[in-house]
Amino acid sequence: MAVHFVGFKSEEYISAVRVWGLPDMIHRVYDRRVIAEAADDDIVVFARGSEDKYSQYVFDDSARM
Repeated sequence: MAVHFVGFKSEEYISAVRVWGLPDMIHRVYDRRVIAEAADDDIVVFARGSEDKYSQYVFDDSARM
């Protein structure tokens, strides 16, 4: 079982780590990559909103900003 954080930033992240521990995966947005990478028994924790806030665009987490 893995823990996925979706959409977290600074203080929200710190609070989530206190509750859930360090995440196994961090996703900037909820997109089809989250769905593909999360197994049925994984925990997906949303910073704000829920799985209703699905993005049709895939964010490239590996790109340098």
